[in-house]
Amino acid sequence: MSATSDDKDAKELPLVSHLVELRDRLIRCVLCVGLVFLAIFYFQNDIFTFVSEPLAKAMGPGQQMIATKPLDGFLIPLTLTMMVAFFISIPYVMHQIWAFIAPGLYRNEIRVTLPILVSSVILFYLGVVFCYFAVLPMIFKFSTSTAPEHVAVMTDISPLYDLEMRMFMVFGIVFEVPVATVLLILAGAITPEKLVENRGYVIIGCFTIGMFLSPPDVFSQSLIAIPMWILFESGVLAGRILKRKGDDAEKAKAEGGN
Repeated sequence: MSATSDDKDAKELPLVSHLVELRDRLIRCVLCVGLVFLAIFYFQNDIFTFVSEPLAKAMGPGQQMIATKPLDGFLIPLTLTMMVAFFISIPYVMHQIWAFIAPGLYRNEIRVTLPILVSSVILFYLGVVFCYFAVLPMIFKFSTSTAPEHVAVMTDISPLYDLEMRMFMVFGIVFEVPVATVLLILAGAITPEKLVENRGYVIIGCFTIGMFLSPPDVFSQSLIAIPMWILFESGVLAGRILKRKGDDAEKAKAEGGN
């Protein structure tokens, strides 16, 4: 009976230790976000001014941003600063995730996973930057210029914040297309040849997404669709290269075993 109890404790101990490690790493992530937030809290109004600049530049005479709720003038910049603190902390958060899962990976898996993890962080930031400098100015210019002449455009900062955060997340995720493509290829869910064969559907999908995310003109849709298509093609290329290397390594290993 005692031996059985000891075996049970031995099996449960790794699970408990993993949960403790996970808890510790989550606490570190929260502390990192909190420290970054405290460091930039003083600049919350400057951060809001910077993030809302695409709209500010698109507004004409007599157009301005407004706060329709008593505390929005304080809460919206505060919430935005918290989101910016999280965005800044993403590399550290991903590092903690990597440190948690890496011990359970084989060396060849680490060799593939680490570049994918780093690439996903870089691509997410590139998506946010692309949204800020290319997409939002285009959207705001269209929305402020199409209002009737007797209508003064006064955007509430709360919907503005919601829109911009949603767009940042959307484009951050959209720019993960190469990572998703590579993972699907390496997992064997699809082949590069099959993706190339269905390229036409992908292009149609890119322009369809661009149609929903941009003003109704071909130039604006192309500004969104073409980068997405390029990201897809880069993912197919990277997946093809990594798959070929993996196949060569397995072939060499099989020949060595023989």
